[in-house]
Amino acid sequence: MSDFTFSVFPEQHFVDMCLYQYGYERCDPLHSYGPFARNHYLFHYVISGTGTLMAMDEAGQTRTYQIHSGHGFLIFPQQITTYSADETHPWEYTWAEFDGMAVKEAIMQTGLTAGSPIYRSSDRELTARMKDTLLTLARSKDASIYGQIGLLYTFMDLLARSSATRRVPKSGHMSDFYIKEAFTFVEQNFHNPIGVEDIADFCSLSRGYLNKVFKKYTGMSPQEFLIHYRMSKAAQLLKLTELSVGNIGKAVGYPNPLHFSRAFKTSYGLSPANWRKENGTVSDAGRAE
Repeated sequence: MSDFTFSVFPEQHFVDMCLYQYGYERCDPLHSYGPFARNHYLFHYVISGTGTLMAMDEAGQTRTYQIHSGHGFLIFPQQITTYSADETHPWEYTWAEFDGMAVKEAIMQTGLTAGSPIYRSSDRELTARMKDTLLTLARSKDASIYGQIGLLYTFMDLLARSSATRRVPKSGHMSDFYIKEAFTFVEQNFHNPIGVEDIADFCSLSRGYLNKVFKKYTGMSPQEFLIHYRMSKAAQLLKLTELSVGNIGKAVGYPNPLHFSRAFKTSYGLSPANWRKENGTVSDAGRAE
C-alpha cells in the first residue's frame, strides 16, 4: 500500500521564490502520473526504488529516463511529462513545486534543463541535507509560512550546490549587477509613481537593454515585472491589513483607484474588494472600504 502526504502552500504572493505544493509518497507498483503539464517547476527526489520518467525536451521530442534512488528529476513549466513507479521496486520520493522571480537563475545554476532533467549528486553530504530539507517541508503542516519559505530557500541552495551538472555563475557579470540594481530600485520605490524609464535611468541603461536583461532573468518585461510586484504587494495588504482598497492602491503606486482596480483584476481575475472577500484574514468589521 502507498504511503502519501500532500500539502498546498496557503500563501502564493511571495515574489522571489514561492512554494505551491509539497509532499512525500511511497508508491504502489506501476503507480503513474500524467501525461500532464505543470504551471511551475516541480522537483522529485527519489529516496528508494526506481521508476521511469517520460518528458518532452526543448525540441518537442519525448525522452525516456530510468531513475534510481539517490537521483531526482526536475519538471519545467508547461513541459509534458509522465512518470511511473517500477513494478518490482516502486520508488519512494519527496517533492516540492515552486516558482518565482529568482528561481530561473537558481535553476540555471543546477545545470538541469528540459532536455537534461535528471539530478545526480556531486556531494553526498549536501544531497542528504537536501533530502532532509524536503522531508522536513513535507512534514511542516504546522510551521509558519515564513518557516516553509525558509525551507524552500535552503532546498534551492542545496540543490544547486550538490548538482553534478552545477554551473558556477561568473562573478562580476554585468547583467547580474544590473538586474540586482533594478530589483532593489523596484523594491524601494514601487509605492512611488515610477515607470520603466525610471528603472532604466537608475541603472544607467537603455530601455532596450533593460528589457533584454529582464527577459533573461525573469521571463517578463520590466513593465510586467513592475505590475506583478505591485499587485503581489497589494494582495498581501488586502489579505493581512484593514487598509481600504483606495489606500492600498496608493500604497503600491496607484493614486487613481480605478486604475488600481483594473490592474488588480487583470492580474487576479477579481476586483480588489471581491478578492479580499475570498482571501482576506481580517474581519469585515475591522476594515473600511
